[in-house]
Amino acid sequence: MEFGVFDHVDANGAPLHEYYTERMKLVRQLDALGFRGYHIAEHHSTPLGMAPSPTVYLSAVAQNTKRLRFGPLVFALPLYHPFRLVQEICMVDQLSEGRLEIGFGRGASPIEAAYFGNDHAEAEATYRENLDRILAALSGGGYDGKNTFEKFRTADDVPLLVEPYQKPHPPLWYGVHSTESAERAASMGSNIVSLDTAEETRTFADSFRNEWIDTHGSLETLPLIGLGIFVYVDPDGQRAVETAQRAYKVWHDSFNWLFRRHDLAIPKHQRPDNYDGMATQGRAIAGTPDQVAEFLGERLRTASATYMVAQIAFGDLRGEEIQRSVQLFGEQVMPALRDRSAAA
Repeated sequence: MEFGVFDHVDANGAPLHEYYTERMKLVRQLDALGFRGYHIAEHHSTPLGMAPSPTVYLSAVAQNTKRLRFGPLVFALPLYHPFRLVQEICMVDQLSEGRLEIGFGRGASPIEAAYFGNDHAEAEATYRENLDRILAALSGGGYDGKNTFEKFRTADDVPLLVEPYQKPHPPLWYGVHSTESAERAASMGSNIVSLDTAEETRTFADSFRNEWIDTHGSLETLPLIGLGIFVYVDPDGQRAVETAQRAYKVWHDSFNWLFRRHDLAIPKHQRPDNYDGMATQGRAIAGTPDQVAEFLGERLRTASATYMVAQIAFGDLRGEEIQRSVQLFGEQVMPALRDRSAAA
């Protein structure tokens, strides 16, 4: 069993310079406690995302850690010129000496796409074309510039003088919401993470494993299957719940802030508007280390997941609250879950 953190890098009310300092303290703590990975979202012009340039933010993460792996979940691919992005990926992979892991997506918000002058209806086609081009460039040492440079239409083969540290490229990640997306991720050779219920995740995981066998012939090389859950740990169980209730409300407001500002329908993959609703669905837990370990152990078994992805810094949680929760998770919850996994 491996452990990671998913972070929207959402605003918590602190001045930004203090906020980024707190987040770097967080990643150093994750590194020291033996977490495997740190995964961040990309959003723009919304309090949901204070890391609108993932490669800039992750460069700081690289310099503040030694072992922790990290990456975007996901790069909103239609918002990038692929030639620039592939070079930035190579730079961060080299700066971290091969600790970068990369996820790509279409981008979930039509509002954010419009801010970049993009038509969200074209996101799927743009995503697929640019993903193929980026992975080919990372794997082959050159960038296919066909039809992308107006003044140099003959520049089909553009030299790529920076290269990834990891060969052929950093490990891939895909956020799954269906059996179809799980099968697509398996065919790509990608790790997966689900932010849906454990029961839904089990259906994705089964499809992922079946497609992996069909495509790759064996489960011996099966990547990680992640389950994302909101987590808050405190020695006082009642205080844990009250803190999570307060912080989750702020996170949920941020999740929908941009859509309410434009008076548009709220996002497709909506969560309950309060912590208690999330807990009822089995998608959030707040409590003592023993309570959290018991809950997560059952959820991971139900999902057949191999990677626990805690959303442990969210809403208006501040430095001391986050650090206490993460320390308890690393020192008490992680060993308990590893023992349960080994026994199973």
